Amino acid sequence: MKTMGQMMKQAQQMQERMAEMQARLDQMEVSGQAGGGLVQATLTGKGELRHLKIDPSLANPAEVTVLEDLVIAAVGDARRHVDQMVSDEMSKLTGGLKLPPGMKLF
Repeated sequence: MKTMGQMMKQAQQMQERMAEMQARLDQMEVSGQAGGGLVQATLTGKGELRHLKIDPSLANPAEVTVLEDLVIAAVGDARRHVDQMVSDEMSKLTGGLKLPPGMKLF
Protein backbone atom coordinates (compact mmCIF):
# COMPACT_ATOMS: atom_id res chain seq x y z
CA MET A 1 0.00 0.00 0.00
CA LYS A 2 1.21 3.48 -0.82
CA THR A 3 1.93 6.00 1.83
CA MET A 4 0.14 9.32 1.96
CA GLY A 5 3.37 11.03 0.91
CA GLN A 6 3.65 8.87 -2.21
CA MET A 7 0.03 9.56 -3.12
CA MET A 8 0.54 13.32 -2.69
CA LYS A 9 3.65 13.19 -4.84
CA GLN A 10 1.75 11.32 -7.56
CA ALA A 11 -1.11 13.83 -7.40
CA GLN A 12 1.37 16.71 -7.75
CA GLN A 13 3.05 15.03 -10.73
CA MET A 14 -0.36 14.50 -12.37
CA GLN A 15 -1.21 18.16 -11.82
CA GLU A 16 2.07 19.22 -13.42
CA ARG A 17 1.47 16.94 -16.42
CA MET A 18 -2.06 18.34 -16.83
CA ALA A 19 -0.70 21.91 -16.79
CA GLU A 20 1.84 20.93 -19.46
CA MET A 21 -0.89 19.31 -21.54
CA GLN A 22 -3.07 22.43 -21.32
CA ALA A 23 -0.15 24.54 -22.56
CA ARG A 24 0.37 22.12 -25.47
CA LEU A 25 -3.35 22.20 -26.32
CA ASP A 26 -3.21 25.97 -26.64
CA GLN A 27 -0.46 25.59 -29.26
CA MET A 28 -2.18 22.80 -31.23
CA GLU A 29 -4.53 23.61 -34.08
CA VAL A 30 -7.27 21.44 -35.54
CA SER A 31 -9.33 22.18 -38.66
CA GLY A 32 -12.85 21.32 -39.68
CA GLN A 33 -14.71 21.95 -42.89
CA ALA A 34 -18.15 22.17 -44.44
CA GLY A 35 -19.57 22.43 -47.92
CA GLY A 36 -16.95 20.13 -49.39
CA GLY A 37 -14.15 22.36 -48.10
CA LEU A 38 -15.69 25.67 -49.18
CA VAL A 39 -15.65 26.78 -45.54
CA GLN A 40 -12.79 25.82 -43.23
CA ALA A 41 -12.39 26.65 -39.55
CA THR A 42 -9.27 26.16 -37.45
CA LEU A 43 -9.47 25.97 -33.66
CA THR A 44 -6.85 25.70 -30.95
CA GLY A 45 -6.82 22.63 -28.76
CA LYS A 46 -8.76 24.72 -26.26
CA GLY A 47 -11.52 25.44 -28.77
CA GLU A 48 -10.57 29.02 -29.70
CA LEU A 49 -11.29 29.98 -33.33
CA ARG A 50 -7.94 30.92 -34.91
CA HIS A 51 -8.65 30.94 -38.65
CA LEU A 52 -11.70 30.99 -40.86
CA LYS A 53 -11.44 30.50 -44.62
CA ILE A 54 -14.41 31.05 -46.90
CA ASP A 55 -14.26 30.31 -50.61
CA PRO A 56 -15.03 33.53 -52.53
CA SER A 57 -17.68 31.73 -54.56
CA LEU A 58 -19.86 31.73 -51.44
CA ALA A 59 -19.83 35.54 -51.16
CA ASN A 60 -23.27 35.93 -52.74
CA PRO A 61 -25.48 38.33 -50.75
CA ALA A 62 -28.53 36.27 -51.69
CA GLU A 63 -26.97 33.18 -50.05
CA VAL A 64 -25.89 34.65 -46.71
CA THR A 65 -27.97 32.12 -44.77
CA VAL A 66 -26.23 29.23 -46.51
CA LEU A 67 -22.85 30.78 -45.74
CA GLU A 68 -23.79 31.24 -42.08
CA ASP A 69 -24.90 27.61 -41.85
CA LEU A 70 -21.66 26.41 -43.44
CA VAL A 71 -19.56 28.47 -41.02
CA ILE A 72 -21.45 26.98 -38.07
CA ALA A 73 -21.00 23.48 -39.52
CA ALA A 74 -17.26 23.98 -40.13
CA VAL A 75 -16.69 25.27 -36.59
CA GLY A 76 -18.73 22.35 -35.22
CA ASP A 77 -16.65 19.89 -37.25
CA ALA A 78 -13.43 21.45 -35.95
CA ARG A 79 -14.80 21.33 -32.40
CA ARG A 80 -15.49 17.60 -32.71
CA HIS A 81 -11.86 17.14 -33.83
CA VAL A 82 -10.68 19.20 -30.83
CA ASP A 83 -12.77 17.10 -28.46
CA GLN A 84 -11.28 13.90 -29.86
CA MET A 85 -7.74 15.30 -29.65
CA VAL A 86 -8.29 16.37 -26.02
CA SER A 87 -9.72 12.95 -25.21
CA ASP A 88 -6.70 11.25 -26.80
CA GLU A 89 -4.26 13.49 -24.93
CA MET A 90 -6.08 12.94 -21.64
CA SER A 91 -6.05 9.19 -22.19
CA LYS A 92 -2.27 9.31 -22.65
CA LEU A 93 -1.90 11.38 -19.49
CA THR A 94 -4.12 9.25 -17.27
CA GLY A 95 -3.23 5.87 -18.71
CA GLY A 96 -6.77 5.36 -19.98
CA LEU A 97 -8.63 6.50 -16.86
CA LYS A 98 -11.50 8.83 -17.69
CA LEU A 99 -12.29 12.14 -16.02
CA PRO A 100 -15.33 12.16 -13.75
CA PRO A 101 -18.50 13.41 -15.52
CA GLY A 102 -18.60 17.18 -15.75
CA MET A 103 -14.86 17.65 -15.19
CA LYS A 104 -13.21 19.54 -18.05
CA LEU A 105 -9.65 20.56 -18.87
CA PHE A 106 -10.56 24.09 -20.00
